[in-house]
Amino acid sequence: MSQVNLDSLPDSPLFSDMNSGELKSLESYFTFRRISEGKTIFIENMPGESLYLIKQGTVRISRMLAEGDEQVLIVLGADDVFGEMAVLDGGKRSATARIAEDVILYGLTRDDYESLAQQDPKLGLKLTLNIVRIFSHRVRNSQKDYRAMLLASLNRKAS
Repeated sequence: MSQVNLDSLPDSPLFSDMNSGELKSLESYFTFRRISEGKTIFIENMPGESLYLIKQGTVRISRMLAEGDEQVLIVLGADDVFGEMAVLDGGKRSATARIAEDVILYGLTRDDYESLAQQDPKLGLKLTLNIVRIFSHRVRNSQKDYRAMLLASLNRKAS
């Protein structure tokens, strides 16, 4: 029996509008990983090949500011997805992902994603739309954060 059980993550935006049968079909495409606190999953600028879904634990996403200096962008927990663009474009990682607290991750490689899209196009499309929604939500939130940062900076200068 597979260690991947997607039914246990009904609140993940990755599986929005999917039924139990669809989740069961997806399980064979995902891998299971248990990783200890302090380990690195991937580093900024390395090639991206998988997206990850957190079943348990926390992951810290950060970017390099200067040599040896990182800025934490977000800390993710159960049901959260990261590295999602890797399955769509295979480009370089835009951030670093490190384990903040022991995790159980479900991974989906780009190759498995493409196999899914060929073998079950309808389910592949549903998954793709959910990935795009996750990414779009992140872009919108980062724009709001950037705007708030600029306004705060302008207000400090004016005082």
